[in-house]
Amino acid sequence: MSREGILLGNGAIALGLVEAGCQVVTSYPGTPSSEILPEVIRLVKSEGLDTYVEWSTNEKVALDNAFAASITGKRAACCMKQVGLNVAADSLMSVAYTGTVGGLVIISCDDPGPHSSQTEQDTRLMARLAKVPVLDPSSPQEAREMVGLALDISEAFRIPVILRPAIRVCHARQNIQFGSIKRDGKAASFEKDPGRWAATPRFRLILHGELNKKLKEIGQRFEGLSQINFHNLEATKNYPLGIIAGGVPYSVVQDILSEEGRTDIPLLKIGTPYPFPEALALAFMSACDKVLVIEETDTVIEYFLRERERVLGRLSGHVPLEGELTPREVHGMVSRALEALNLEPLTPVEDQEAAALVQSLQLPVRRPTLCPGCPHRSTFFAIRKVKPKAIFTSDIGCYTLGLNLGAVDTCLDMGAAITLASGFYHSFAQDHVEQPIVATIGDSTFFHSGTAGLLNAVYNGARFILVILDNMTTAMTGMQPTPALGIKADGSEGKAITLERAVAGCGVDFIEVVDPYDIKKMTDAIKKAAEYVNEPEGGIAVIIARHPCVIAYRDEAIPEKKRTQITDDCKECNFCLDRFECPALFHDEELGRTDINRQICADCGQCLAVCPTGCIVEA
Repeated sequence: MSREGILLGNGAIALGLVEAGCQVVTSYPGTPSSEILPEVIRLVKSEGLDTYVEWSTNEKVALDNAFAASITGKRAACCMKQVGLNVAADSLMSVAYTGTVGGLVIISCDDPGPHSSQTEQDTRLMARLAKVPVLDPSSPQEAREMVGLALDISEAFRIPVILRPAIRVCHARQNIQFGSIKRDGKAASFEKDPGRWAATPRFRLILHGELNKKLKEIGQRFEGLSQINFHNLEATKNYPLGIIAGGVPYSVVQDILSEEGRTDIPLLKIGTPYPFPEALALAFMSACDKVLVIEETDTVIEYFLRERERVLGRLSGHVPLEGELTPREVHGMVSRALEALNLEPLTPVEDQEAAALVQSLQLPVRRPTLCPGCPHRSTFFAIRKVKPKAIFTSDIGCYTLGLNLGAVDTCLDMGAAITLASGFYHSFAQDHVEQPIVATIGDSTFFHSGTAGLLNAVYNGARFILVILDNMTTAMTGMQPTPALGIKADGSEGKAITLERAVAGCGVDFIEVVDPYDIKKMTDAIKKAAEYVNEPEGGIAVIIARHPCVIAYRDEAIPEKKRTQITDDCKECNFCLDRFECPALFHDEELGRTDINRQICADCGQCLAVCPTGCIVEA
């Protein structure tokens, strides 16, 4: 009896990996890719497979581990978000040259918008740069099918293949029919070939030639992949406007044209943006006077098209240069293109009633904020209290929301809290200025990319305070374990590596572990660290602010509940609202002062140490 289920897009990708007999799957969590590995683990356990799964310490580590498996003949995959591919880029460029043996698929999930990323970068461009084939799914079902295709192509041509689902594929849900699982995995066998696996520059030139030959052959194969590259042209018919789309925008355009009954507008779907199916695109363009290219998030298909004067898209101003292409956006750009060509536009979208309804609800606008009871809030409060004039460098994680407390000045990329702090120190020291600097980085982020920067800072004599925000989980991406916990991806036991040990290994002499829930001890530790930084024989001072995440460890995080209240003596100086910024604290119009929202208050009692006039007391 066949099985089926409604799966998240990332779950469909996981199913595709399991069905295709992928034996090794590695990942570093990052939205919108985070659910792929847990879904693989769920399927592996339910099907009794021996697939190796791993939360790697970063994306480069994930790719290197998967690559090693692939050159032993096993099918392997690594998963990450699009900016994670930057971290793995060094390996990616070389893997394209050396090639693979077993299938290797690199799943890089894009984030048009962006919704939870530093950039909107387009993985298709990275694939072109690395000279690696890339597949662009338009739905969860197609993403699942493309996983198997990617592994087949990888094995046939001994080349890594990138699968690039965007966020609306990753987080959509679709009814998926389960297929059979390939269980005849290969035993590991490594054939030594230094001219390939340890190639020197001379041999790299030869490998580059091999790569170019592979891409030409793959391009010819892509021309015939009619299940993912196709159009609906009628033979001998000419059209004033055609649309070329790929990925999520293809599904949106298809829905719009179907709902409008617009059979007069042909649609070409590109599922393999690189190598580009040029002959198919030329045949489509030859039947159309103009073509509108709709793609996310950059210009890839548009760049590959000839006769640019006939192409409408980003380069011509017909498609926005940034932002997610929502159905409303796509509807508008198609309609405007039709009007510009004196063709019948699409039916106007009538949504004034819905907009008016939403407006009538008078919903409050709330900015993202740290959770009630979050230990990071107390850490940031203490930092700003002790070092109000410091430069605050920070990093990627939920603690970036220290912005709201005025304790984050920079956020560049993973690990940059440390490297920017080092750079700031040397810049001011060059001018003989003693500028206080406090860097904040999460525990998972430190393991990901903090050690190299800290080694460099210690080695080069930088001086600043580094606070590692240790909430004992990778909170922002779904509560994945960190190396400090000693818990592996599948829940089995691993070797725990403490932050103290890692920091000491970087050459740091000042290491203090403090529970930020004790705000006084936290402020004392920061003062002590500041003194050490300024001593003649001082250096970098590291404080590990350790307290469990209130979401991941609901019972342990607040073992002793402290119900608080605000007295009528409150003059609403707004100090607690501005400097502590707990969402449970709010201005009550009826009382004419600050009050506590009992529905979301965590009863952590941290606000007791905040009010300068003592108006927050235990109830």
